[in-house]
Amino acid sequence: MTFRPGALSRTTRAMAIGALALAGVTALPATTAHADATTSGDVIANLWEWNWDSVAAECTDVLGPNGYGAVQVAPPAESLKQSSYYWWDVYQPYSYNLNSRFGTAAEFASMVSTCHAAGIKVYTDAVINHTAAQTGTGYNGTTITNKYDTPDWNAGDYHQSDDCSDSDLIIDDWSNLTEVQNCELLGLPDLETEEDSVRSGIAAFLNKQLALGVDGFRVDAAKHIPTADLQAIEAKLTDTTSGTDPYVFQEIYPGSTPAASDYYSSGDVLDFTYASKLKSAFQGNVSDLASLSSSGILTPANSVSFVTNHDTERNGLHMSYKDGDSYKLANIFQLAYKWSTPTIYAGWEFTQSDQAPPNSAGFVTDTNCSSGWYCLDRDTAVTGMVKWHNAVGTEAVANWSTKSSNVIGFSRGTAGYIAINNGSSAATYTFATGMADGTYTNVIDNGATTVTVSGGSATLTVPAKSAIAFYNGSFTPCTSCGDSGGDDGSTSTVTATFNEYASTTSGQNVYVVGSISALGSWDTSKAIQLSSTGYPIWSGAVSVPINTSFEYKFVKKDSSGNVTWESNANRTAATTTSAVGINTAWNVATASATDVTFNVTATTTLGTNVYVVGSVASLGSWNTADAIPLSSASYPTWSKLAIVPKSTSFEYKYVKKDSSGNVTWESGTNRSYTTGSSSGYSASDTWK
Repeated sequence: MTFRPGALSRTTRAMAIGALALAGVTALPATTAHADATTSGDVIANLWEWNWDSVAAECTDVLGPNGYGAVQVAPPAESLKQSSYYWWDVYQPYSYNLNSRFGTAAEFASMVSTCHAAGIKVYTDAVINHTAAQTGTGYNGTTITNKYDTPDWNAGDYHQSDDCSDSDLIIDDWSNLTEVQNCELLGLPDLETEEDSVRSGIAAFLNKQLALGVDGFRVDAAKHIPTADLQAIEAKLTDTTSGTDPYVFQEIYPGSTPAASDYYSSGDVLDFTYASKLKSAFQGNVSDLASLSSSGILTPANSVSFVTNHDTERNGLHMSYKDGDSYKLANIFQLAYKWSTPTIYAGWEFTQSDQAPPNSAGFVTDTNCSSGWYCLDRDTAVTGMVKWHNAVGTEAVANWSTKSSNVIGFSRGTAGYIAINNGSSAATYTFATGMADGTYTNVIDNGATTVTVSGGSATLTVPAKSAIAFYNGSFTPCTSCGDSGGDDGSTSTVTATFNEYASTTSGQNVYVVGSISALGSWDTSKAIQLSSTGYPIWSGAVSVPINTSFEYKFVKKDSSGNVTWESNANRTAATTTSAVGINTAWNVATASATDVTFNVTATTTLGTNVYVVGSVASLGSWNTADAIPLSSASYPTWSKLAIVPKSTSFEYKYVKKDSSGNVTWESGTNRSYTTGSSSGYSASDTWK
């Protein structure tokens, strides 16, 4: 059998997508945009240390009906049993017998069948790097008096001190690859996975699960196993009962060596950096998420995302249920953002880090979501977002809007839109959604409220520490959205998209304010904040009345609320019944500025982006620090609208900047362009 990593919706695409991802292209497992949102997708529910009967019931009652794709369950092997009953006992295998603290082998097999009947795949936690460090008796009655002598292994199957070049056999130099992969993690006997007999023994344990219907494995402590060894083990695995390769995703805990990317050849990788970025944003500024895709997280085709897990919720590395609504919002964002396979973690409440799940003599009791457990997978907002996630499919992130440090919004193409408010009070903003006009249900509150989109925009009051999300599923097309009472099906507003070139200092944001109520009626407290995603171009869409003339200006506000007005005269604009684009520059009269959309075909490596810089001030005056960042949404074509003077000749070039800020200029002579007195210009180039 040929092993293919990422069998969940992408087995045959892994290598191709991986190559695209390294070039800066993002992708999701294939689903159908606009599909029935209850259809199972790729979302994994991590029901950590739930017993088998409870997992089976959850598959039937919650996961299947709400469109989850898979369930991740605890290690099913027999493990150490202590009188204190710690959670980490299950990561000390005593034998590969499937009678465990979560139920019998028969109950395990029944759980797998029940979940399959509900349309849910089953992934088990595979502890294959090591066995138990502590002697005693296991949950199936196995007694061990010598940690190197178990029912499955003997002393010759483990690494010794000469294998790891360290006399104490303990990992104490985490930069030494030999120690990390051949010495003992926390005194746990380390299996000699380079030996074929050991590989065969591990594969036999996993194949026993595959024969019962298991669909894949989360490989525990994978960084302590060379990737070549993992590939050799995986080559010995049988197909799943559905006839596909098992899906493998690996725990590669952060550290200097080995790198997570070293393991792409043996499966997907859990992205610890992704979870760290979410913690930073939801405990700080969610506006920082605008740059998430370029912040060092793993490539989407090779990774599995999470907000927290059993280790990191306890050691403070990541968020936990104790972070309240911000924690839930982080999970909502994860389901909304177009990136890797998402997981939703549902564990138990704890007061001590070692605390075991609710149990009877160590055996985990049935999950009670109203007492002792935190069942995030059942939360109405989360289940609504699973359906939203499935409905938007592979649509790209678009229409990003940063309204404040606490409020963001974005669409997934034209398939769905979400606005998130991590602030302590409700926030009202107008968002350019990119959605068809109509009335939509808000999936966050299970349709208790609706959203009206008119002229492509929606004015939303997003509750504190909550979100509003809707998608192209069950909605009513707009026939009178914003209408003044006519019955001809027309709307009374159109979208005005403002693009303003403006440099700012730290903490400053740019707003548009004007003579009509949609622009705040000259009240700067009601001005419309523009997004800095394409800085120094500030952009935003506002629904304004049709067939109306109005005046407006741009202002800057700092973090203290101080307002700076443009010095030029009031600007003027007029609408008809069609959308209008307004392209201007700070302190430059509207009549003097026009727009040019720069398009360049350029391939890049991960972390490198493309910019345009030129001889005019609005293109940075040849200063690469002020170059205009281009969007990779249509990679390998990079594009961005820029504001330049009308009836003017200027020169320009494209540059690349990597994550360290190093600049690479394209070769050849400067490019040139001449604008006229109109608008809507474009340049289509190829990197030289």
